[in-house]
Amino acid sequence: MTFRLYDTATREVRDFVPVEEGKAGLYVCGLTVQSEPHIGHVRSGVNFDVLQRWLRVTGYDVTFIRNVTDIDDKILVKAADQGRPWYNLAYEMHRELDKAYAALNVAPPTYEPAATGHVPEMIELISELTAKGHAYAAEDGSGDVYFDVRSWPEYGQLTHQKIEDMEPAEDADPRGKRDPRDFALWKGWKKSTEPETAAWPSPWGPGRPGWHIECSAMASKYLGSAFDIHGGGVDLRFPHHENEQAQSRAAGHPFASYWMHNAWITTAGEKMSKSLGNSLTIPAVLQRFRGIELRYYLVAAHYRSHVEFSFEALEESAVGFGRVERFLERATAVVGATEVESALRGGRTLLAGFVAAMDDDLGTPAAVAVLHDQVREGNRILAGESAEDLLDHVVQVRMMLDVLGLDPHDPAWPTVENAGDARLTTAVDALVRGLLDQRAEARANKDFAAADAIRDRIKAAGIEIEDTPTGPQWSLGAGTP
Repeated sequence: MTFRLYDTATREVRDFVPVEEGKAGLYVCGLTVQSEPHIGHVRSGVNFDVLQRWLRVTGYDVTFIRNVTDIDDKILVKAADQGRPWYNLAYEMHRELDKAYAALNVAPPTYEPAATGHVPEMIELISELTAKGHAYAAEDGSGDVYFDVRSWPEYGQLTHQKIEDMEPAEDADPRGKRDPRDFALWKGWKKSTEPETAAWPSPWGPGRPGWHIECSAMASKYLGSAFDIHGGGVDLRFPHHENEQAQSRAAGHPFASYWMHNAWITTAGEKMSKSLGNSLTIPAVLQRFRGIELRYYLVAAHYRSHVEFSFEALEESAVGFGRVERFLERATAVVGATEVESALRGGRTLLAGFVAAMDDDLGTPAAVAVLHDQVREGNRILAGESAEDLLDHVVQVRMMLDVLGLDPHDPAWPTVENAGDARLTTAVDALVRGLLDQRAEARANKDFAAADAIRDRIKAAGIEIEDTPTGPQWSLGAGTP
């Protein structure tokens, strides 16, 4: 089956046909690094990480670009409010973003260009647009430069809108615009309110680039004039991506062949955002759940489905992932870790059902269902007399988890999450085993009330007990620190 994806521009699921055979160019709009990332931010990172993993698994040579916007109105305002240089704030929040991605095993992109490092390319692109009659310098002395939306008949094509139905672009003083929908390509330096460090020399005077021109310039530099997939959050479709496409194509660049957008994470029915005050930062969530549990929660939903976040839903999801982990622990103990790793290196073929799900617009919910079917079948084998085919089940589960970025054995997961404190684990295991022995003795004596009381004590400590053919097994419950 050919990989198919939903293209926002055409509003249909289309076969993926790359610009260059065997290669895939992917550009994803990264974050404006103004504050700590929350769950809504990292969803895009996780979703497109799964996409690039799947493209690689299916044989494509992937060039994955995810930019960082490190100069912007919001950064300047927030830094001024905090009494610190804007670049100091941007640098610190960029590091927090990197930590959040690492905590969720989001692989680094091929390149991660920052806007401030590509101002010359942006000035060159603005100059091209000006020369072609698609951009103009404001006549009010502001130093602003705008894209003339009326000069490009295809403006609105990406989001299927008419210019007359669009809201004015609120990115600069409208007095310098020919049309209120014209958007800023270059913003003249405001000497009275902006630091001198936030201005670069240009043919139109000192200033800084507008938001939209940044991505067009960086995408073209690293992926070429025409590339395959442009992705980002659904809230970026308009005006950001609409403006990107218009200015790039008006300059003569074919730009993206496909547009992919992940949906929001909402709380109480509203988009998770800092302005609403309902954001949940990654460090705060990771105090209650492991990164791998949060990633599983995000991956299990289709990237185009809105997710109503709650800690209850996250805990339920973590319990489901715990079943997968416990199967791997028990089955690997039976077949041997060395045999599993050897089989993984042998290059086995993924299950057809999993492949079909992933090829159908990155259908992770159906893919996760195939994963759990394999786990259930593996548990039935464990409960039987024979371990025949158990190795195949373990390997298939590990391979599927790897595609989804959820393999617990992946060394990219933070070391503390992989190892923990071995001494503490040993001590807890000894204590729990002692209680389990007391429970077994009580059950053997038919003192079921005492056995249930011991079980309740263990559960109250946040420890889950599972009775298996090889004896009771314990694990930390979902959300246990």
